[in-house]
Amino acid sequence: MGEPTSLQHSTIKSVLSKPQIERIIEAVEGRFDEQVEFLTQLVRAASLRGNEAGIQKIVSNALEKRGYDVRSFAIDPAHIGKDPAFSPTRFDLKDSTIVVGSKRPPRESGRSLALNAHVDVVPVGTSARWKYEPFSATREGDWLYGRGAGDMKAGLTANLFALDALSAAGFDLKGAVQFQSVIEEETTGNGAAMVLAEGFRADAVLISEPTDEKVVSANTGVMKFAITVQGVPAHPFEVATGRSAIDIAVRTIEHLRQLEQEWIAERPIAQPDFASVGNPIALTIGTISGGEWLASVPSECRFEGRIGFYPGEVAEARAARFASFLKKAFLDDPLLKGCPAPEIEWVGVKQGGYVLPPGSEAEELLAKAHSLADSSERELLRFVMPCYLDAAVFALHGDMTSLVYGPVAEHIHAVDERVSLPSLLRVTKAIALFAAAWCGIEARAPQV
Repeated sequence: MGEPTSLQHSTIKSVLSKPQIERIIEAVEGRFDEQVEFLTQLVRAASLRGNEAGIQKIVSNALEKRGYDVRSFAIDPAHIGKDPAFSPTRFDLKDSTIVVGSKRPPRESGRSLALNAHVDVVPVGTSARWKYEPFSATREGDWLYGRGAGDMKAGLTANLFALDALSAAGFDLKGAVQFQSVIEEETTGNGAAMVLAEGFRADAVLISEPTDEKVVSANTGVMKFAITVQGVPAHPFEVATGRSAIDIAVRTIEHLRQLEQEWIAERPIAQPDFASVGNPIALTIGTISGGEWLASVPSECRFEGRIGFYPGEVAEARAARFASFLKKAFLDDPLLKGCPAPEIEWVGVKQGGYVLPPGSEAEELLAKAHSLADSSERELLRFVMPCYLDAAVFALHGDMTSLVYGPVAEHIHAVDERVSLPSLLRVTKAIALFAAAWCGIEARAPQV
């Protein structure tokens, strides 16, 4: 699924001593039960969109308890439509909360690091289909079940307890560190954009999304849309005079499937990582609603979805191609001809993709940390995620080295989402070692 990263520069063992590495690993292991308990608490906080204030208070309290300088702030809608890092939305943002905890050493001599995670989760669907209640955070063997357990509250705990382990092992980081807990990752990416708008930057950012312990080499750009089509309503007595908006919507989706295949065929030769991705465009129709009465030919139908495109392309240019394709379909298809033009609304992420250039020192140090975190010393693999990631915001608009790396999780966005606890332990060790090597560490001075 990917290729091992190359180690051409300095490695962790030239930055950290063997005793330091061992102490950090032991510190992670010694607090893992507490970490799982904290993860359980987070999963039980049902942080669906618009309901994130409770979990952000839990995070804020945890950071304050640990001595971070904590800032909480909302997404300012004034940026939307003006700042290219922001995506369109009509959602009421007055209660949105982002939390950033910061620590600076007295004598800052190392590189800075941001550890990022999002707390917003997608809806659970029908709870009766789940093995356990979606927000029960039920543990079964080596797995913890629950909506958001994998995507990505486990990663948030990995970030927090990795930094805890460094402190418990008796070390202070030489570089400034930020702990970012954002919202809106699942819908717009505007939580990450607001972090940048508030002036937070670092020499590197690590986002602990569930990546099966691989590092993301690239992600696709994404556009989220809503399309409304109009029919001609009619009574069943005069059904022949009507045109079903639902039928028109289904036909429109069939055309979008053709567009998806056309865009897949444009797979860039210059980006060989995409060769192994079956469908990097991944057109998804997520919701559909239409009609006014069960015994009437429906007048209107609306459906929502997302479609991807390749890194290096501007979202607005792809959006224009999307719109022109639909316009032509309504002019050329006999089943759509004469219908009102479809109304296209951009309703969420409208963001380009990014590529992680191979050979960076940040990736090299993460690769070695990954290897040291497991007794088998496995190599770190790269792979493409054909979806939106907040890393794109930091890479494209913050000019930051952006690493995405996290634990094994299954059924994310689906029924019975769960995260592997042994994997979470390994990832927490890797993040702790990476932070120590990237920022540098020094023994904490004895308290007088």
